[in-house]
Amino acid sequence: MSDETIYRLPIRIYYEDTDFSGVVYHAAYLKFFERGRTEALRACGVHHSELLTREEPLAFAVRKMTTEWLIPAKIDDMLEVRTRFVSAKGARMILAQEIWREDALLARADVEAACMSVSGRPRRLPADVISRFIAPRAGG
Repeated sequence: MSDETIYRLPIRIYYEDTDFSGVVYHAAYLKFFERGRTEALRACGVHHSELLTREEPLAFAVRKMTTEWLIPAKIDDMLEVRTRFVSAKGARMILAQEIWREDALLARADVEAACMSVSGRPRRLPADVISRFIAPRAGG
């Protein structure tokens, strides 16, 4: 990940996250990535509960996710989910995520999330929300 703002979330691996051999089940990483995105938004002052109480209630839904698993995590490992906001345009935001164990990259994901009405219709990301997590670029 680049030097732009990276949000970090520690995750401990519990028995419930693993298969019978003590290795983290692949679907558990999706939960870890979700928690990382939620906590990154929260760190920027964007709370799901607040979005739901707007005049037009809004929510986020993952539209597309490309995931790569590189090294397995195991029971009792201490991991770190790193999340970086890449861009936001229209109803979509793009995020880059990685899961690390100390100095080893275990998994990464490129995520496209859509802003939606509670009835499931795409909605433009409100400017006040975008401004909380996408920093203005120097010179433009």
